[in-house]
Amino acid sequence: METQNAISGVNVTATAVAEVRRYMEENGATEASGLRVGVLPGGCSGFQYGLNIEDEPAEDDLVIESNGLRLFVDPFSMQYLGGVEIDYVTTFQGSGFTFNNPNASGGCGCGSSFTV
Repeated sequence: METQNAISGVNVTATAVAEVRRYMEENGATEASGLRVGVLPGGCSGFQYGLNIEDEPAEDDLVIESNGLRLFVDPFSMQYLGGVEIDYVTTFQGSGFTFNNPNASGGCGCGSSFTV
């Protein structure tokens, strides 16, 4: 397990961190818990993002600190997530996490699927 800062990996905005922390507190997460950020095959553009609260990182995870939040990223996902910014936005249509991925060459209207 390797630890890095957000400069070389994934950045989570303060707004998104606050939302994740609120969810973690409501669901009894421990101090060792973190946010798993993943890329999965699927979605309407080829890949989709996944977020999940987990108690601890897997052995081969990269652990990244972003605004005081621990992120767990597997090696497969990291190749697609370098430089990604995760934010939490609220609009008239609803609220949710958004991904600004400089590695993506395309996407679709759902906002959670991308192409590289």
